[in-house]
Amino acid sequence: MGLSIIILAAGQGMRMRSERPKVLQPLAGKPLLAHVLASAAELQADDVCVVYGHGGETVQATFPDPKIRWALQTEQLGTGHAVQQAAPETPGENRVLILAGDVPLLTAATLRFLLSETPGEDMSVLTVEMDDPTGYGRIVREGGSVTSIVEQKDASDEEKSIREINTGVILCPGDKLQRWLRALGNDNAQGEYYLTDVIAMAVADKVTVHGVKANTAEEVMGINDKKQLAEAERALQARLVDELMQDGVGFSDPARVDIRGTLKCGKDVFIDINAVFEGDVELGDGTQIESNNLIRDSKLGAGTVVHSNCHIEGATTGEHCELGPFARLRPGADLADKVKIGNFVEVKKSTIADGSKVNHLTYIGDAEIGTDVNVGAGTITCNYDGANKHKTTIGDGAFIGSGVELVAPVEIGAGATIGAGSTITSAAPDDSLTLERAKQKSIDGWIRPEKKEKT
Repeated sequence: MGLSIIILAAGQGMRMRSERPKVLQPLAGKPLLAHVLASAAELQADDVCVVYGHGGETVQATFPDPKIRWALQTEQLGTGHAVQQAAPETPGENRVLILAGDVPLLTAATLRFLLSETPGEDMSVLTVEMDDPTGYGRIVREGGSVTSIVEQKDASDEEKSIREINTGVILCPGDKLQRWLRALGNDNAQGEYYLTDVIAMAVADKVTVHGVKANTAEEVMGINDKKQLAEAERALQARLVDELMQDGVGFSDPARVDIRGTLKCGKDVFIDINAVFEGDVELGDGTQIESNNLIRDSKLGAGTVVHSNCHIEGATTGEHCELGPFARLRPGADLADKVKIGNFVEVKKSTIADGSKVNHLTYIGDAEIGTDVNVGAGTITCNYDGANKHKTTIGDGAFIGSGVELVAPVEIGAGATIGAGSTITSAAPDDSLTLERAKQKSIDGWIRPEKKEKT
């Protein structure tokens, strides 16, 4: 029997107080809906449909995957009405798994368990026990099987005392679901078409309805406002960090790290407090990340140390590099082994070969630096003429003095020495000292200006 997945993602989310559709609110660097789709993808369903509504064009543009089938819900008339929009093109021979686009922490493992616990012609509801179930639909059972789900506003006092609640995740046979959807009514306090009403229809049709409990309420929490979004962020971060710690990654404080993408770590990696990882980041064996660093879409080689307060984006390093503190690597920064980038150094779209050092207060842009080069403090590669970028090439073993301006395009030869304070506009030959300075002079009898008194 095949599997169809319907994801309900049409809600506006007014409590978010945001122009952005609720399912596009960010969680760990990705939209809420992206997390749900990722879990769905692990189930390898042969049909995935997203029911969209508010901000529909934006939602669709965010997920251009041609494998996604889209169904428009123009009016928000309840969960049953939402599923009705997807039902006509859902294969009747499939089992149908219904998910919510604002429940992002639900794992594929829990969904696989739900599938395994549900015989093909039966129906299941994913439930959870809550200390305070106020606001949620209650699970009513007889003899262990679910007989109905009663919404809060329609529940009696006895039903309100039930602590087992509906998570909104339902699994049932497709052909029966389509028949039940056609029979839905809206005679309730909300005047909406409740998907949960199909439970009673299934019972009437002698279909066994299983209540399969999730491990924690946290996993099935829905996101309706910024407070819940923040709570989900911390929960997901704790999960991600826990997985890394199980793989041997060390953290000084697991609660003070943010992973907003994918973080892959080798052995003996250590991460200090307030580190933020965005996009795809890879840390080689023995990498040390000190406090207050942002690393985005970068790959750092084994043994690399990132001192505090660095900003690294779109960069790669070889092994045993040393970065910072207060260094910035911009996209295209490509460092070989044992390269040192010191404090207040910015590197952009440049390659730096083995053993070279750029220690202090320096800008390197559109450059190619050879091996064992020393770049002095305050050096600038003047790569932009106001219209175009130009390249600076520095040969192996060159020594660049402090306060040097290298006006590109320019080439510094291997073994060359550039005197401090020089502005270099022409090629500097190999193994020679090149300097450019105005003649120093002193003016006798010069009187320093004094501040005039106000009248």
